[in-house]
Amino acid sequence: MNVIYKITYPNGKIYIGQDGTDDIRYFGSPNREIIEKDFTREQKSDFKIRKEILWESESASIGEVYQMEFKFIKEFQSNDPNKGYDRNPRFKE
Repeated sequence: MNVIYKITYPNGKIYIGQDGTDDIRYFGSPNREIIEKDFTREQKSDFKIRKEILWESESASIGEVYQMEFKFIKEFQSNDPNKGYDRNPRFKE
C-alpha cells in the first residue's frame, strides 16, 4: 500500500511524505537539524506529533505516488520554511 501522509509538529509546522509500506512506525525523513532548531530542550522532553494519511493506493505507479506527494506539498505549502519542513520542490515566494 502506498500512502501520502502529513506529519504535524507541536509548533504547527508540517511535513508531507510518502511510504510504500504503510508502516505505522515510519514518520518520514525530514532534515533533523532544521526541526531541532525550532524546539528548546524543554520542549523536546514532551513532544507529540500527529500523522495523518492524506491519500492511499494499492495500484499507483511510483511516478503517480511522487505526483501526489508534490501535489500535497504544494497544496499545504509545506515547502515554505515558515509553514513546514519539506524542502523539495523548492518554495517560490
